[in-house]
Amino acid sequence: MSVVEADFGRAEDPRALILGMGRAAKEAASVLATAPSTAKDRALTAGAEAIRDQAARILKANAEDIAGAEAAGLAAPLIDRAKLDNARIDSVAKGLEDIAALPDPVGSTIAEWERPNGLKISRVRTPLGVIGVIYESRPNVTADAGGLCLKAGNAVILRGGREAFHSNRALHAAMAEGLRAAGLPEAAVQLVPTTDRAAVGAMLAANEVIDVIVPRGGKSLVARVQEEARMPVFAHLEGRCHVYVHAAANPEMAREIVVNAKMRRTSICGSAETLLLDDGLDANSAKAILAALVDAGCEVRGDAAVCGLEPRATAATAEDWDTEYLAPVISAARVSGMDAAIGHIRAHGSEHTDAIVTEDDAAAVRFLNEVNSAIVMHNASTQFADGGEFGMGAEIGIATGKMHARGPVGVEQLCSFKYAVRGTGQTRP
Repeated sequence: MSVVEADFGRAEDPRALILGMGRAAKEAASVLATAPSTAKDRALTAGAEAIRDQAARILKANAEDIAGAEAAGLAAPLIDRAKLDNARIDSVAKGLEDIAALPDPVGSTIAEWERPNGLKISRVRTPLGVIGVIYESRPNVTADAGGLCLKAGNAVILRGGREAFHSNRALHAAMAEGLRAAGLPEAAVQLVPTTDRAAVGAMLAANEVIDVIVPRGGKSLVARVQEEARMPVFAHLEGRCHVYVHAAANPEMAREIVVNAKMRRTSICGSAETLLLDDGLDANSAKAILAALVDAGCEVRGDAAVCGLEPRATAATAEDWDTEYLAPVISAARVSGMDAAIGHIRAHGSEHTDAIVTEDDAAAVRFLNEVNSAIVMHNASTQFADGGEFGMGAEIGIATGKMHARGPVGVEQLCSFKYAVRGTGQTRP
């Protein structure tokens, strides 16, 4: 039995399983590192075709997952993240096509210069090698991560959560069909064939075959990965996103942005979790924003000033300001100007995505400069915190760390670089 044919459930020897997958991935990565763009793009487009052709089978697998998640009492936001429908399946397929349409980052020149001695130096993008992705709930990550890693010349080992196991297998099968159509090794995109949690530990210890780990999931998963991983980690922490409505905001624009940022889709990491209303914003405008949230079905947990403006709001606790709800709930406070807003974000944010709504360009520039989140926005919904919306085709996650990759992790962020030095016989004195 091959590593990709093992039974769902407990792995007999998780370390042997991961090492076997890792060795196969290493071999595949050596092929991908020099594979022509046409072959990688063919694998992506053929994978997209297979996903659309196999939509009925993927939906059947997803229905099995959702039934299991509901029976297990999984939280509603996690169930929503795991759920697929025809529109979401088409979006997954389109994501692969969008990735195929991107320029190939491998071998591209980032910078070049010439030294006085005539040496010509270039900084050139290269693949990272083998990437391990550990994720929960979202089956679309199977295709997004697989596609992005492939485009960047990397092999990938995917370990999805139990709640989407059958969906992940169905999507992975379509990706494998695309690789076969392009004549690329199937080991380029592998799915860990067990939900045994010991497989996660085995991945985190397998630094001899995995070069980088990317966790996508809740706080406990990310904390475990950061604590145990023996290789570099692209960390994606909580999305405690803020919208700050400045005193000079356009009230109608602010209302539309705030409702969209919170309510368009509450279970994604770019959903706004805290609303900050400037004291300089007139009371009627502030009331209209809060009323629009409640009318849209959002529970508002506010400070005393907010509760005074919106009678349907409930009092916020200290815990609320540090909570990623992933649900139709938002904490809201009145703040006394820009200093207080930025201070609140620094104290309670997760450096994911934060936005200001204002018609004052100087205030916007200050916010964009001083809020050190991976993504900062002016007059736009935080729901745009997404690699696809950034023109990256898709993303492997939103990195909130400070090193290498930050913000949406797309194909360029899945590359390292090397220096190519060209001489004409120079020797160093």
